[in-house]
Amino acid sequence: MTTTKAHKARVRCAVYTRKSSEEGLDQEFNSLDAQRDAAEAYIRSQAHEGWVCLPDRYDDGGFTGANMDRPALQQLLADIQADKVQAVISYKVDRLSRSLLDFAKMMELFDRHRVSFVSVTQLFNTATPMGRLVLHILLSFAQFERELISERTRDKIAAARRKGKWSGGMPLLGYDVDPRGSKLVVNKAEAVRARAIFALYLQYQALLPVVEELERRGWRTKAWTTRKGRARGGQPFTRTNLYHLLTRVAYVGKVRYRNEVHQGEHAGIVEPEVWSQVQALLRRHGRRDPVRVRSAAMLQGLLRCLPCNCRMSPTWVVGSAGTRYRYYVCSQTQRRGWQRCPSKSLSAAVIEKLVVAQVRALANDSDRLQEMIASFPAADTADVAPADEGPPLEVIREPAWDELSAEDRAAVLRRLVERVSYDGARGKVAVSFRPRGIRAFVKEATP
Repeated sequence: MTTTKAHKARVRCAVYTRKSSEEGLDQEFNSLDAQRDAAEAYIRSQAHEGWVCLPDRYDDGGFTGANMDRPALQQLLADIQADKVQAVISYKVDRLSRSLLDFAKMMELFDRHRVSFVSVTQLFNTATPMGRLVLHILLSFAQFERELISERTRDKIAAARRKGKWSGGMPLLGYDVDPRGSKLVVNKAEAVRARAIFALYLQYQALLPVVEELERRGWRTKAWTTRKGRARGGQPFTRTNLYHLLTRVAYVGKVRYRNEVHQGEHAGIVEPEVWSQVQALLRRHGRRDPVRVRSAAMLQGLLRCLPCNCRMSPTWVVGSAGTRYRYYVCSQTQRRGWQRCPSKSLSAAVIEKLVVAQVRALANDSDRLQEMIASFPAADTADVAPADEGPPLEVIREPAWDELSAEDRAAVLRRLVERVSYDGARGKVAVSFRPRGIRAFVKEATP
């Protein structure tokens, strides 16, 4: 009988070297060469584990370890993401980075790609239990440092806002950033448009008509170029960004920090009386109550507008007698206006009753259920269905359905229904079922 030794899997190792200054790099054998020799010797000592040294050189001569702006390091990280490297060998930890935060970021990347890191002279190897323990300790300190930096940043922003200073971010329509400092200055041409938008809302007293009027005029949101030369803004107005514009206290010369409002350093461009009237109208019309709408909207997350290929969201209006009428509205319509969508809005009571009737008809047709299950591909067993919580699925075909809360009805429908498509142009509704949900229903209903 003959035996053969099992071959170790090949481990591709990259050597990273760095020197802060360029002094001595022109020598025939310099510091980078010495670091690489030590790393290659270590790799040779692990040849029995299948370690091999890649020929590519990752040498950063004349680069500080205080940041990650190093060409060879960036190439190494790119090769790691391309799965070309399985282990990184460095003479010391500080050759890879002198910043704990940067080191933590790199270790997270290494971990995602299952790459080990070895420091030759410090016996630091993340492929071993002790190395991983040391790594976790370092990462804990890095997390602590991140939290301290975040806390200091928040405190700095809070102090600046309380003094009325603009603390960065994208400026509003009607303002520019003073190039001499972090301060807002009035853009006279844009200020005229901002005031006109407030006047339009007082005229129409609704968001969508103003959105449609701004579309006709060709007006856009604030266009701005960052310090890095990136273009921002300049987008068509939607219901959402118009609402945000109308509620900004900056237009009356103030700044907001959380629930606090302070006098700002910049000048206001909208009369306080006009701004107050707009806020009163916005409050009177009200924003949707997300808790109450969600609890009564059985098809939330399921109903989609087929022509626009986007979701239909629950909303409501209050009649003259105080009665609340529920609807599902195409999100495209909410953002861009009624003329954008043939489906527009749909009575919640009508569509929910129709969908429940279709689901109930299927639930009471055992032959159709079996045919449907037989038609499901085997791959559909991986279909992701909501967690098996709430009332039994077979309650859909019993009188007890009417006694369920709106939340429980929605939970049952989400387990059985994958999608409800509504085509307002043709007046058609199509219900798609979840394979796992249907299988679970049949299993529950089988004695």
